[in-house]
Amino acid sequence: MAQEFAVIGLGRFGMSVARTLSELGQEVFAIDVDEDKVQRIAPVVTHAVVADVTDIEAMRSIGIRNVDVAVITVGSEVKASMVGTMVLRELGIRTVVAKANDDLHGKVLEKLGADRVVYPERDGGSRLARVLTSTNLIEQIDLDPDYSIVEVTAPSSLAGKSLAELAVRARFGVYVMAIRSGDLMTVAPGADDVIHEDDVLVVIGRNDRLQRFRKA
Repeated sequence: MAQEFAVIGLGRFGMSVARTLSELGQEVFAIDVDEDKVQRIAPVVTHAVVADVTDIEAMRSIGIRNVDVAVITVGSEVKASMVGTMVLRELGIRTVVAKANDDLHGKVLEKLGADRVVYPERDGGSRLARVLTSTNLIEQIDLDPDYSIVEVTAPSSLAGKSLAELAVRARFGVYVMAIRSGDLMTVAPGADDVIHEDDVLVVIGRNDRLQRFRKA
């Protein structure tokens, strides 16, 4: 089911987040103070408007309160990111994700109400978009543009079955590297190892096949 995301700040990172969210079938509300950037992203998102995130009345007037998740990516403008985070929280946005320049900036953003803080040098824009739109994706490490290692909560359809029964490699073309059940971690699990509800799986494979596996 599609969610509605607001991406505020259309620099390189914000553009990447907005484009990937749109490609993943989500409703995307793109916002920036720069009209040229807004016009550039407009053809690929649901809505694109010129507005200042530090102006609470402007944010209220464009209807941002209706979005499920707001991603504020103006991290290079420290004051704007901090004030913007407070504005979004004041407007009652359920989930606020904010980009930070460094750990200190990130701690301040958390204190101001950000639910999640991301760092451009650690969290690529397209990777962040995939994490935000997946219900069971915990972490993702991009090995190259096509292959990744993901940590996911086991899909409920796999619970109670062994790897042999599931034929994960044959069906999905991915490889289960480890299974964590509570405090027990099984590395390089065998065919007889069983996946239980709420297990965490570490899986490697092509991104398109990993996406299909997460929806199993």
